[in-house]
Amino acid sequence: MGRLFGTDGVRGVANSELTPELAFNLGKAGAYVLSKENRQRPVVLIAKDTRISGDMLEDAISAGILAMGGNVIKAGVLPTPAVAYLVKYYKADAGVVISASHNPFEYNGIKFFNGEGFKLDDDIEDEIEDIILRDIDVNSHITGDRLGRCLEAEEDALTLYADFLKSTTDVDLKGMKLVIDCANGASYKVAEKVFRELGADVTAIHNKPDGMNINEHCGSTHPEDLQKMVVAQKADLGLAFDGDADRLIAVDELGRLIDGDKMIYICAKMLKERNQLPGDMVTATVMSNLGFHRAIESIKCRVETTQVGDRYVLESMLKTGCAIGGEQSGHIIFLNHTTTGDGILSALQLIRAIKEAGVKPSVLADEVPVYPQVLKNAKIKNENKKKYMNDPEISSEIRRLEEIMAGEGRVLIRPSGTEPLVRVMIEGKDMEQITKLAENLASLLTKRFG
Repeated sequence: MGRLFGTDGVRGVANSELTPELAFNLGKAGAYVLSKENRQRPVVLIAKDTRISGDMLEDAISAGILAMGGNVIKAGVLPTPAVAYLVKYYKADAGVVISASHNPFEYNGIKFFNGEGFKLDDDIEDEIEDIILRDIDVNSHITGDRLGRCLEAEEDALTLYADFLKSTTDVDLKGMKLVIDCANGASYKVAEKVFRELGADVTAIHNKPDGMNINEHCGSTHPEDLQKMVVAQKADLGLAFDGDADRLIAVDELGRLIDGDKMIYICAKMLKERNQLPGDMVTATVMSNLGFHRAIESIKCRVETTQVGDRYVLESMLKTGCAIGGEQSGHIIFLNHTTTGDGILSALQLIRAIKEAGVKPSVLADEVPVYPQVLKNAKIKNENKKKYMNDPEISSEIRRLEEIMAGEGRVLIRPSGTEPLVRVMIEGKDMEQITKLAENLASLLTKRFG
């Protein structure tokens, strides 16, 4: 078995790759490491999305925690960011989310949070993983009153989380017409509750999960239905969440998409005007559009750039004190409010920014010019995937291409983490030009390292 933990927990096809046996062992190993860290009986909060396999994995990981003397609070179906908030509210030692985010229903995942609402440190994940991969029996087969219990939460977890979300904004939504796409996922109850209680006129779509329709032609990865509905309803704004509701893609009143880059810009502009943008800085990944960078510069702010992945965005924000950061995919972190991406919270901040600007969403979105991007794959031997970094001919060619685009484009090369490929991304104003440039660079890479 290879490495268990990826960049976002343990994932796989449920009951095939991510089995109940593996979930049980993750519960055991996790409880063992936590009890060793805290020197006490750990309390673990567990939530899940709407996948049919969620019940099976929830019971399996709970059994592992209980067998090690840990206690479990089952919070039910809730977005991933709800756990990041509720672990602190309930004073739990850790949180577990059972979800595979935007992936199809047959997949599932197990993600851990620490007691402060952050994803587990790499060294703790490594220790849990080492116990499982080396088949170390940490179970002392305790009996009697040393076994763990399933605890009843004193208050309704969904209501607590909804109240927290409402506390992050002071904007009255009365008279605002919203369409929300819940992806038949974890936001299907709480999103509608929050927006209605703040006064909005809400039409909800894809909010009838059956265990198998999560993310199916809906949500942030498939917002086409939402775009049509916003136009048909003459709504002010559309909001699409992914399966575990840590991402948001918005739709303006004209039915056009507002991606993560545009939302970060719109919200950063609001924060700057409120003097709530430390260092006049935002955090984004290398995949953010050049137009986004130009827009941020236009409001006299700067971009701190990280590798692709929300954990890298968060690491950078914690180091620099940045208040907002995220990715094109709509995974946005508002560090003054929470420790992870939160689709509903992002929606509330976006609405606040639109209200304060006093213009239509399309007007704000159009302040970010979108430069065309072309992505081409270069087939390269696995052992050569990083050699291009120090290759004089490749470096010289990249400089030549950037000179051709004269400051109105950029070149980005990234090795694939799973395939014998290097991905060439070129961004610029002329689609025909950058397509040709990307194809030529990919061919050169294949010729030299394939």
